[in-house]
Amino acid sequence: MPTSFRDRVARWLLAGRWPLLLLAVLGAALCVLPARNVQFDRSIENMFSPEDPLLPPYQRLKSVFGGNEVVLAVYSDPHLLDESRRGIERLTEISRELKDTPGVRDVLSLAEVDVVLDKVALAIGLVQSAETPEHGIVDSKNPLARRFLRLFEGYTHGSDGRTAAVICMLEPQETPGATREQTVNALRDKIQRLADGTVAGEPVMVVDGFRYVEEDGRRLGWASTILLSLVLLVCFRSLRWMVVCIAVVQLALGATRALLVLAGLRLSMVSSMLTAIVTVVGVATVMHLIVRFREARRLGHTSHESFVLTAALLTAPVFWAIMTDAVGFSSLLVASVGPVRDFGLMMAVGSVLVLVAVVLLAPGLTLIGPPVHVRGRTRIDQVLGQQLMRSAFWLERRPKTLLFAVLAVCAAGSAGAYRLELETDFTKNFREGSHIVRAYDIIETDLGGAGIWDVVLPAPATLDFGYLRRVRQLEQRIAQELTGAADRPQPAVRTVSIADAVWAAVPKLERKRILARTATVSASVAAMRAHMPTFTAALHAEDPQSPGRHYYRLMLRSAERQSAAQKKHLIETVQRLAREEFPEAEVTGFFVLLTNLIQSILRDQWLAFLVSIGGIALCVLLAFRRPLYAAVAMLPNVLPIMTVTGAMGWLGIKINMGAAMIAAVSMGLAVDSSIHYLQAFLRARQAGKSVVEAIAEVQQTVGFAMLLSTLALVAGFAVLATSQFVPTIYFGVLVSLAMLGGLAGNLVLLPLLLWLVNWRERKNPSA
Repeated sequence: MPTSFRDRVARWLLAGRWPLLLLAVLGAALCVLPARNVQFDRSIENMFSPEDPLLPPYQRLKSVFGGNEVVLAVYSDPHLLDESRRGIERLTEISRELKDTPGVRDVLSLAEVDVVLDKVALAIGLVQSAETPEHGIVDSKNPLARRFLRLFEGYTHGSDGRTAAVICMLEPQETPGATREQTVNALRDKIQRLADGTVAGEPVMVVDGFRYVEEDGRRLGWASTILLSLVLLVCFRSLRWMVVCIAVVQLALGATRALLVLAGLRLSMVSSMLTAIVTVVGVATVMHLIVRFREARRLGHTSHESFVLTAALLTAPVFWAIMTDAVGFSSLLVASVGPVRDFGLMMAVGSVLVLVAVVLLAPGLTLIGPPVHVRGRTRIDQVLGQQLMRSAFWLERRPKTLLFAVLAVCAAGSAGAYRLELETDFTKNFREGSHIVRAYDIIETDLGGAGIWDVVLPAPATLDFGYLRRVRQLEQRIAQELTGAADRPQPAVRTVSIADAVWAAVPKLERKRILARTATVSASVAAMRAHMPTFTAALHAEDPQSPGRHYYRLMLRSAERQSAAQKKHLIETVQRLAREEFPEAEVTGFFVLLTNLIQSILRDQWLAFLVSIGGIALCVLLAFRRPLYAAVAMLPNVLPIMTVTGAMGWLGIKINMGAAMIAAVSMGLAVDSSIHYLQAFLRARQAGKSVVEAIAEVQQTVGFAMLLSTLALVAGFAVLATSQFVPTIYFGVLVSLAMLGGLAGNLVLLPLLLWLVNWRERKNPSA
């Protein structure tokens, strides 16, 4: 009698187990060095599509104004504004120390404003006037000092008179020994040592975010290994299965990382979950192998016979489960965000490499050493087996009622998706109490808001009174239209630019004669360029990409902790007002990008989710060649994902970077168990078993493997709850909930649907 294809595959794996194992060892050795060199893409703008209209203005801002990366070093000094100048002298020393940090191009603080104040006064002819400050910037009785102090309030110091901020402008390009991480860490160490302060800013958030992501990857690696080992030891009382599971996951992960390096791909905040995904796919695949092999040994087959039987049974479902994973993850290739597309490709490759790792490692590691002995069922086997078998008969009693109840619960939960809100406060990505959150608390409360953004305006090569008056008119309109509520009459957006410095020096500039106005503006700007060259160049500069074109920068500050709707209102209002005054004006900056980032990712995820449903349904159709069974396999996996997502809306949990990825990612992971379940069910039916008997058998074999793999994975993902990076916590918790929902769907909803599909036989068993 000719053998089937799956039998030939099983015997080939048995015969080639030692060469395959040797090949796995050689492959792992070759992957070690490349896998260690995986790089992270730390650029926030790469999170957007190249075609995104938000990106060109941000890139122009960075190109024209010298990199645009700023670290804010903040500390508290009760003597900051004392006329004794103790605070200013201390600030001068701190500013000098920070400026000497490798990677820092220049600094701006009240110490620099203090120096330039006299120069501006000298340039515009106020040296002998009553406005000449006797004590510099801290001369409380001098109008000029008070105006400049008010001008820079919220930037160099707080309204409380004790919060000092040193604006550290970084070099546009990183250099060896002065990477962004090294520069940020050095600035943090210095400000903590010198003044017990802290640092904040876009580079700090990016550096800290990636540090936490890398720590999470390492933590997930060793902690999940320990937890998985404990679960496997408790469930199977065998070191062999622990080694098989860990070896498969580590080989697949190492090979994936090595291929990323060879392909020139880099990890991002989005793709930081790669370790978690490969772990899920690897553990779920190996768990089915363990359960089937032990069941064959319990029936009296030798180890070799048990492996051949197991491999023959699992060849098709494992192949199609991995393919559906790869197809589901490949759906992310439709995303417009580059790192999301890369993540989809990485996960698809990682899924396929799990299959490769199983083929290379499982035959040899399963059969190496003394034969596997199974001395009857363990207590866990007995208890879970009995409960799963009982569930089959329990589900048979009232299938329609249970099906209606399950669908009603899923529908009610899914409806919450309409209540979902986006989390646009990037500081919410970090745990309360972390360095970055404490720093932003200070900035938000004492420095006028942590939201930093800009308006970029076309400008003449030489700034004149007419142009600066137009800018000042725009600033006044922004302040008037975006003033807060009556109990908080401060503007929702604060602005500062060269025009403000000129008017602070000469508040009655409009009353001067034309020649005097022109001379005053020229003298003021020249004094700023001479004594604050880096800061002034960051406000008015020539475009290096288009020589002869100049741009003017209006710096904006607003509260970071606002809803997405409030932020969008601010951005749209400022953009409208700016374009009414300057038709070519562009509103951009870190605040603008982050406000739109999660929405961009979420929009891509819903599209990817729909594509993944279609692609996976096609794979299931090819696997079973029965459209009805393809639909049956999809429903128990789509509904739990929609229910978990909707529950976030009902509970008021906002969507962040980790939560936005859940729908598309979970779809690729969830359908594996359904494929194993349906394959086993159809095999039992072909063997002549009734629907009830077939479901009872599958519940005890495939259901048992699903239950244990979910338990092991949820235990492994529990370690992500200790992360300092909140999206990682969300991802771990939500993937765990999605897996638990998928488990419930496959143990409850899928049997109910199979009964519904086979309703004629249930009605007439002899038919």
